[in-house]
Amino acid sequence: MKGKSNILIIIPTFNERENISIIMKQIIETISNVDILVVDDDSPDGTAKEVVSFSKVTKTKIDIIVRKGVRGLGSAYTTGFKYGLKHQYDVIITMDADLSHNPEHLPGFLDAIEHNDIVVGSRYIKHGGTINWRIRRILLSWLANKFARFVLGLEGHDLTSGFRAYSRPVLETIDLDKIKSNGYSYLVEMLFLTQKKGAHITEIPIVFYDRKMGKSKISKQEIYRGAFTLLRLRFFSHEH
Repeated sequence: MKGKSNILIIIPTFNERENISIIMKQIIETISNVDILVVDDDSPDGTAKEVVSFSKVTKTKIDIIVRKGVRGLGSAYTTGFKYGLKHQYDVIITMDADLSHNPEHLPGFLDAIEHNDIVVGSRYIKHGGTINWRIRRILLSWLANKFARFVLGLEGHDLTSGFRAYSRPVLETIDLDKIKSNGYSYLVEMLFLTQKKGAHITEIPIVFYDRKMGKSKISKQEIYRGAFTLLRLRFFSHEH
């Protein structure tokens, strides 16, 4: 492909100054014909400045949206998706900034998205896995995904993975403004809504690396919100 890239990678950030240039460099070294959008929640550590500085020394198109006031992973995804749709990208990929998602998996996503609507990077299928996670955390995550599959009838094994590729047509089938979840629950709701629309969703194996720098954004409140989201979608959703 020549000229404008038709691939956009969205990276939500909050206090990821130590990691953001590293992950962008790794992405560019893996797939050259790609644009990057960083959606930053007004990080006080200077993440946005780091992105701007890096963008000046690379040929890759890198844009940044700094959000004032609004917070949360889910709304950051929505902001990124709207940007991607507005600028007519055919493939939109979401990745974490904390180096837990290895860009070496990106070619696999691009191959799989040619024949699917959504490709999810899964830790819980053959050849997938996690590095530097305690057994308790692995078990908790696995059980949470198992429970979500049971409650909502979803087909995937890793419903909370944020390493994904979306085709533009599947994002156009849903009203992004009506997604109520924020945080990791957003990822489950996105699969729920698109599967009900008939989307073809597949998984490819990824190895997930626990963050080495910075602090995890997951809290107990996030777990409670996730459980509430499952019940809301199961019993009160009227999306068709």
